[in-house]
Amino acid sequence: MSEIYDIGYRHYDGPRLGRGYSTRALAVHSLRGVFGLGRPARSKIVPFALFGIMMMPAIVSIALMALAKQRGIPYSGFAVVMQAVVAIFLAAQAPTAVAPDLRYRVLPLYLSRPVAIVEYVGAKVAAMTVAVFALIAVPLTLMYVGELVVDMPGPPATGEFFGSLLMTLVLALLLSAFGLALASFTPRRGLGVASVITVYLLSFASVPLIFGTLYSSGNESVAVWAWLLSPFWLVDSVQAWLFNTPRHSIENAPYPDGLASAVVLVVLIGVAVAALALRYRKAAAR
Repeated sequence: MSEIYDIGYRHYDGPRLGRGYSTRALAVHSLRGVFGLGRPARSKIVPFALFGIMMMPAIVSIALMALAKQRGIPYSGFAVVMQAVVAIFLAAQAPTAVAPDLRYRVLPLYLSRPVAIVEYVGAKVAAMTVAVFALIAVPLTLMYVGELVVDMPGPPATGEFFGSLLMTLVLALLLSAFGLALASFTPRRGLGVASVITVYLLSFASVPLIFGTLYSSGNESVAVWAWLLSPFWLVDSVQAWLFNTPRHSIENAPYPDGLASAVVLVVLIGVAVAALALRYRKAAAR
């Protein structure tokens, strides 16, 4: 004989916040995960240690301005100078934003709610972009505030600072889109870290070598395009074109045409986001 039990389920009569709220919640959750917030203490060691390393040059620059009345790292070149630390941060933390959902196959659960692939990918890219932007922008802002407080001779480099902030956002978007796309092809965090850092090391080591080889062989017009193979020098070439800042390539080597660099930059961001969306569409279909 069967019995019916009342286990207390009730119909939800509250407000339905929709896809926008779900996307924002996913982005905030992913951003917290990048910095290890809400996770064990060991998850916070790497991101906050790298954040501390990024702050050290800013502190040294302020000390130089205060004691020697000289500027340290220029705002426009900060990301290029600190690119190794930024790349390690991206390689270490990008897999934390994508690997768990793939490993535990919870993507269909996200998509069972009013969150489509576009919103899911957008939330992940936005979270990683904010994290990388904060990593670079906070020490940049500290240096600028230090310059204002120290009262350096001459006007402050306000235009260069704000231009650098804008290009930092562009760089963060490019790095995040590509880093997440590379990390998403494996559900294992270790392999994701290895894939991102390997691509960075290859670009960092090969670009000066390719440029030097082509330039020394008399192919100067072709050699300048080698700088576009690195995301840091690619963004720096666009920055030099837009804001007339100094080039921060090795030995101040020339860049290609600024408009061409900007087109390449936009295309690469689009390709990376499209690859990430296709990867998740395939993963969701399993």
